[in-house]
Amino acid sequence: MAEKTLKVTLVRSTIGRIKSHRDTVRGLGLRRMHQTVELQDTPEIRGMIKKIAYLLNVEEVG
Repeated sequence: MAEKTLKVTLVRSTIGRIKSHRDTVRGLGLRRMHQTVELQDTPEIRGMIKKIAYLLNVEEVG
């Protein structure tokens, strides 16, 4: 059975954000605006996404 993945795109800038939010963006592997990464759908990743949801666009894949 294939594991679910998430497509996460940074759609808002991290300039002027709280340091922990900037660190969370980097922890997800995002470096620049409009960059997209595919991540496994785990509770840890979901928690990180929830923390900075206002900066991201998230799509479920497979």
